[in-house]
Amino acid sequence: MKRKMIELEDTGLTFETEVDLERLKGLALDWLRTIGEDPGREGLLKTPERVAKAWAFLTRGYRQNLEEIVNGAVFQAEGSEVVVVKGIEFYSMCEHHMLPFFGQVHVGYIPNGKILGLSKFARIVDMFARRLQVQERLALQVAQAIQEVLSPKGVGVVVEGVHLCMMMRGVEKQHSRTTTSAMLGVFREDQKTREEFLSLIR
Repeated sequence: MKRKMIELEDTGLTFETEVDLERLKGLALDWLRTIGEDPGREGLLKTPERVAKAWAFLTRGYRQNLEEIVNGAVFQAEGSEVVVVKGIEFYSMCEHHMLPFFGQVHVGYIPNGKILGLSKFARIVDMFARRLQVQERLALQVAQAIQEVLSPKGVGVVVEGVHLCMMMRGVEKQHSRTTTSAMLGVFREDQKTREEFLSLIR
């Protein structure tokens, strides 16, 4: 399908998408009717269009790839100390209930002759977060992507999230937090290195 430029209402944000917006609008219209709403009432007249654009944005990670995200920002560098980028915000949608979960991602790696531009870590996180997800998979996918790009001595990723599927429905627990991690290379094999990373993100 042809890519088109769209703008998210009231954000000033524009982005390209290949998503079939007309079909998404139709699905949103059916959804409103199915739950007992009247799509013809004033407050809902533009809702199907807004929903279509929002979901094209929230799932844009499906239409991105690692090479495009990194865009050549890999540099030769000496040194073998732990590099940590912490507090990367993420917003995702739970694949079980299609409700949001969000939080922070902390990334650490030990270079093996190559480093990555710092902003690319946030872009890698976004690429995987902007899909239907589970938090455990998100941590592993980010770690594996960094491993693929840099072949470092080790990678550690910790994800801290809150899940609206636990807060708005089901057990309705408002203060629960979920922490998941993925450790590769020396972060998995060497306890001292792993503890150093974990202490740096506390």
